[in-house]
Amino acid sequence: MKMNLPNKLTIFRIFLIPFFVFFLLVPIVPYSNYIAVAIFIVASLTDLFDGRIARKYNLVTNFGKFMDPLADKLLVCAALICLVATGQLAAWMVIVIISREFIISGFRLVASDNGVVIAASYWGKFKTTFQMLMIIVLILDFPGRFFEVLGLLLTWVALILTVVSLCDYLIKNKDVLKEQR
Repeated sequence: MKMNLPNKLTIFRIFLIPFFVFFLLVPIVPYSNYIAVAIFIVASLTDLFDGRIARKYNLVTNFGKFMDPLADKLLVCAALICLVATGQLAAWMVIVIISREFIISGFRLVASDNGVVIAASYWGKFKTTFQMLMIIVLILDFPGRFFEVLGLLLTWVALILTVVSLCDYLIKNKDVLKEQR
C-alpha cells in the first residue's frame, strides 16, 4: 500500500512518541523538558497538518480516519502518564481521560466490524487541542501564579471536554451498537 502525505505524517507522529517520553522522563541533558515540549509540539502540529492536507487534496482514507485519532491517543496518553510520573497531574484525571480513549477505540472497533468508520468529531478535536495545550503548559512548568492557574484551568477544561466528547460520540453513534451482526 502506498502511503500518502497525511498518513506519513500520522506515522511520523507515532514515531516521535518514544523520543518525547525519553526527554521528558530522562533528564540526561539540561532543559530536557524543553526538548520534550519541542518534540510534542512538532508531533501535535503533524495532527493539524495531516487533516488539513487530507481534506484539501481529497486524500482522506479509512487508514487515516482510524490511525489519526489513534496516533493522537498514543501521543496524549504517553504524555499524561509521564505527567503522573512526574507528579504534575492527578492519576484519577488521567484514568478518566484514558478510559474515554479506550471506550471510543472499542466503539470504533465495533463500528468497523459493522462496516462503519467513525471519524473524529469537533468535540473530540476540541478535547485533543485542550489536552495538548494543557500538556505543553504542564511540561514547561514555568514558575508563577499565572502559569499555575493556566495549567489548572487547561486541565479542568480538557477533563470536561473529554467527558463531553465521549457523550457526544455515544449519542451520535448509538445505532452502531444496535446494528451488530
